[in-house]
Amino acid sequence: MPTTPAVPDGKRPTLAHVAARAGVSVALVSIVMRGAYGASATTRERVLKAAEEIGYRPDTRARVLRSNRSRLLGVQFGLRHPFHTDLVEGIYAAAEPAGYQVALSAVAPTRGERQAVEALLADRCEALVLLGPEVPAARLAQLATQVPVVSVARRLRPAPPAVDVVRTADDEGARQAVDHLVALGHRAIAHIDGGRAPGAADRRRGYRTAMHRHGLDGHVRVLPGGLTEDDGARGARTLLGEASTSRPSAVLAFNDRCATGVLDTLLRAGVFVPGDISVVGFDDTSLSRLAHIDLTTVAQDVPRLAELAVGRAIARLDGGAVPDGEQVVAPHLVVRGTSAPPAAG
Repeated sequence: MPTTPAVPDGKRPTLAHVAARAGVSVALVSIVMRGAYGASATTRERVLKAAEEIGYRPDTRARVLRSNRSRLLGVQFGLRHPFHTDLVEGIYAAAEPAGYQVALSAVAPTRGERQAVEALLADRCEALVLLGPEVPAARLAQLATQVPVVSVARRLRPAPPAVDVVRTADDEGARQAVDHLVALGHRAIAHIDGGRAPGAADRRRGYRTAMHRHGLDGHVRVLPGGLTEDDGARGARTLLGEASTSRPSAVLAFNDRCATGVLDTLLRAGVFVPGDISVVGFDDTSLSRLAHIDLTTVAQDVPRLAELAVGRAIARLDGGAVPDGEQVVAPHLVVRGTSAPPAAG
């Protein structure tokens, strides 16, 4: 193999360095890197090996600037939401085989949704996949006049015609959780809700509907909650402030993080789970599957949600068929170690 000209210190290896290393023309290296026709299998292998040896990486941003298409899907996600992390992984798995790359922009306490979206648009993202957006529907409709917009994990009432919606049947998930607890023998089942978070209203409604169907209207109790462990802990402290005889025997938390706060607070107070109180979460995040948590929870079908969201975005971009209306994915209950029959007496 030809001797490689030294790559100057601190400089990024170029196509010319790869070509010299492989003993071929720069044009042929370009063909290989673009995955285009015109290079034999042997040549392709030699070029790729040379690129690996000198640490060459294609400059995707430069390629985007030269092209009329970026083939970038912009994903807005919540930095503190484990469920969003799972969704992002699913979006990568769905987008890359279709020839699209993913650009991420996080929402954090010091970084709002508008800033996150503007960063994605500045990166020339062709479509936006927004995980649990909280901005008004009118803002989503405005964004949809610029690029295709897919809202994931939030019901929009009504959904702007140009905004695609992919979500879980949150009310059905809450009903499954209540049905499970009632089947174990629980009657006094409380719900620590999600406040104004996406999905919270549907989960509250599903909880109330299921309690009513089981004839447990007198036991309906909704405590203010939210998305975080602190919200769950606050709800649990409210319950602990009551006489043990009046406490519920089971709690359905808004999500797994909220449920984790409930578990921690009960444990510190010497209340045994599930012996004294059963706890059920929602989302089936990696958090719930940790051995020391082992949380019974309602699983959202993350691969399906991601597949549908990416599919909708790409269909809008490539002129494919787009289903009418929102797409709603069924959840399913995952029973683990935090739910059991209520204590006798």
